[in-house]
Amino acid sequence: MRSILVFVLFAAMLCWMMFSPIYKHILIVRQAALQQEVDYLLEIGANGSHGYIDAAMIAESKARLAALGLKSADIIYTVASTDGTVATSASAPLLRGTGLSLTISYPYEGLFTIDQLVGIEPPPSTDRMSARGMKMSEYVP
Repeated sequence: MRSILVFVLFAAMLCWMMFSPIYKHILIVRQAALQQEVDYLLEIGANGSHGYIDAAMIAESKARLAALGLKSADIIYTVASTDGTVATSASAPLLRGTGLSLTISYPYEGLFTIDQLVGIEPPPSTDRMSARGMKMSEYVP
């Protein structure tokens, strides 16, 4: 009986040691992809000819992230400005010096479930990884 228990515990540890780094690698790649997309959208949205991040830019961003394997329906974008004005309107772009902030979030999708094999509690299913950024608008009418 004791040898069966040792085998089960050893098998759980072996599975965790083999597969946990793979899941952590997926987490790191997804986080990097989200941050890269935030940086790209802020670079485009805050340049001198835009001053906003509109729905078309967000749709293109979702398509790029979906090409990397993320589910586009689960991606949440939050666009804001430092002065409280709407930052998603092409008809009213943010003027130079106004901060444009963007947050993109995505669920963990059970990437920490394997940690339960060794007794580590995974984050709640409602938690999301996110990437944030802010850039000052350069738009001059």
